Amino acid sequence: MSHVNTAGFGTGPLSRAAALLHTLLTVEALFLATAAPGSAGLLALGPDPANLPLAAVCLSPLGPAASAALYVLHHRSRDLTDLHPARAFMRGLRLNAFPASKLWLPLSAWLTVIVFTLTHFAATGLPAWWAVSVGAIGVASLLWGAHALVLTSLFTFRARDTARLAAYFLLRQWRVTLAAASLLVLAAGLTVLLTEALTALLAAPLLLSLLRSSHPVIVETQEGFTA
Repeated sequence: MSHVNTAGFGTGPLSRAAALLHTLLTVEALFLATAAPGSAGLLALGPDPANLPLAAVCLSPLGPAASAALYVLHHRSRDLTDLHPARAFMRGLRLNAFPASKLWLPLSAWLTVIVFTLTHFAATGLPAWWAVSVGAIGVASLLWGAHALVLTSLFTFRARDTARLAAYFLLRQWRVTLAAASLLVLAAGLTVLLTEALTALLAAPLLLSLLRSSHPVIVETQEGFTA
């Protein structure tokens, strides 16, 4: 009688690649489904700057959706025989929806104010360097938000502690901040030069890149700020 050795099944390079692809596709589908109500609202809005507050409301599901996606990608299994990304996504959404919203909604409101200011800047009569300063504040806010998103997705700090840690890591882990800036430039470039739909369809790989580049932040948080 012949016996098939299955001891290493599901753990080889090909299996790990298949497991990653399966996880990314599942996370992408669930991310889009979670953000779908807001996306539908965005399609109904015109490009008028007066619609910015409504656009911010439509984008409110993105924070919890991205947080749940990061949770899955961080806890994903490399074993093809032990994959439960949909279950992990729902768990991440249940755990992180409220904490992520406590940071995402104020950030969205703040960015809405910045974008509205820039789109109406000509009416203010202020010098151009004011616009540059406001734009720089907006970029710094986005980078802070990237750190805050990773922290709130993987740890259970209070919102104000997460906000302080995200600000602390902006300069402390400047290489991570630079990597996040590169991802933001890539996402913005895809949106402006091609279509926002492509950026949405690449959400899972972009979030995986953010997670991997944030490894020093995760390690330092675990070693220095958790019991």
